Amino acid sequence: MPDKKIIITLDGWSSCGKSTLARAMASALGYVFVDSGAMYRAITLYFIRNQIDIADPVAVEKALASVQLQFVFNPARGASDILLNGENVEALIREMAVASRVSEIATLARVRQFAVQQQQRLGKEKGIVMDGRDIGTVVFPQAELKIFMTADKDIRVQRRLKELQQSDPAITAAMVRDNLEQRDYMDANRVESPLRQAVDARVLDNSNLSPAQQFELAMGWANAIINQAN
Repeated sequence: MPDKKIIITLDGWSSCGKSTLARAMASALGYVFVDSGAMYRAITLYFIRNQIDIADPVAVEKALASVQLQFVFNPARGASDILLNGENVEALIREMAVASRVSEIATLARVRQFAVQQQQRLGKEKGIVMDGRDIGTVVFPQAELKIFMTADKDIRVQRRLKELQQSDPAITAAMVRDNLEQRDYMDANRVESPLRQAVDARVLDNSNLSPAQQFELAMGWANAIINQAN
């Protein structure tokens, strides 16, 4: 009898390595990985490109009607890339221009509703690992395993700086810290689906954990629940 599939959610602060861990868990379990953050970043990229006035509900609604998101597996990366209206924008959405606007646009109630509808559709058959800010609280409150990730802010800054400097050596630690602090505030204080730790989530503080150590811990939780379900 095949293993019963579950839904695994990973929420938490920016630059805690949620996507890295979620991707690794999905690969190990043979599950689908859905990067919800990439969805919001792709929407943000569309809004930037088309100079959408986010204070205009009609303009926002019209823009969302023109947004089509799709995940396509990229063999070179061993992971899925996100397509925005058929264009692979995986690299573009990681740039600071998008990072500096994504929390602002993700606070919009209609944008979140649009993304949540798509995320829930992807999870109907279970067997998925999804990361974000409100996945365990809003998108899949019924998920069998909810993980809330956190890490020391200084460590988060250094991780993000290292990532961004690969494409832009001019990025400084001060710029990254300002961006993280702004995103943390907006994520935690937005009216629509603020970042919260679900009451039944397991906290994973990876400040002093290697990727291998956090993977082992999280997979231990997942396998215990999967084995219990069968």
